[in-house]
Amino acid sequence: MSTLSQTIAKTFIIAHREDTQTLTQFLTQENLNPEVCRQAPDPNLADASPSYRCLMNHRNAWEKILHLDRPALIIEADFVPVRGIGQLPLPCPIDQSDTGVAWLYTCAPQIYTVSPQGYAEGFSVSTVAYFVTPIAAQHLISLADRIHSNYGPRQYTSWDSQIEETLRKQGLKNYVAFRNYGEHGGRPNPEHRNHGLSTAHRADILYGRLAFRPPYAQNTLDLLLTRSKARLKGLLRLLSGRYLRFPILRRSSIPLRLLHFALQRQFTLTL
Repeated sequence: MSTLSQTIAKTFIIAHREDTQTLTQFLTQENLNPEVCRQAPDPNLADASPSYRCLMNHRNAWEKILHLDRPALIIEADFVPVRGIGQLPLPCPIDQSDTGVAWLYTCAPQIYTVSPQGYAEGFSVSTVAYFVTPIAAQHLISLADRIHSNYGPRQYTSWDSQIEETLRKQGLKNYVAFRNYGEHGGRPNPEHRNHGLSTAHRADILYGRLAFRPPYAQNTLDLLLTRSKARLKGLLRLLSGRYLRFPILRRSSIPLRLLHFALQRQFTLTL
């Protein structure tokens, strides 16, 4: 089975003012070929919403992916990868022309079906870390242009929640990772609070130990408490039918495969 470092062409790090040195050095060691996409000062974006500026930065990365002959990773500057991320298996098939994106970090994930090879099609919000094919990048650029036309730069939009539907309508399949390839290390987002959304989200289940301490953790105890809460929240989402929705399970022709995927990912001692 191919690994992440064997498959992707580049890793684009979406950054604003964040220090990316530690992240860049680690990804280089993992043979993930990082390139920082730092938004240049633009007077036209002076009064733009943070969500719009973030979208434009991701759009810049999508344009770069159009010119690649292989998929790429896009990660945000506050992503903290697990150790050995470059040697982890791919979260999606690469020998299919209808592969769109795969979330390496998931937020509010759902799974719809699981292939015989063990790849889970599904939904997630958040663009903290995701795998993008060139064909998906083309359609995501169109999404960014629609957001600009319909809402403009000043209005907040949860554009990341539209990625899965946008690509699915174009006939592309989108995937969620078996476990998270890293953690969202960012501190609470005030823009989310202003719009009635959760101010912070964390990985429910990690593939392994984190490469370095996330910015949100002041010390080891803080990290352990935060990770424990995230694990508990992920388990509650499973038990309440939000990770694998009960109607999907009832209608599925492969219910046991879905259950196996949803349950097996929980069996790890890693916080």
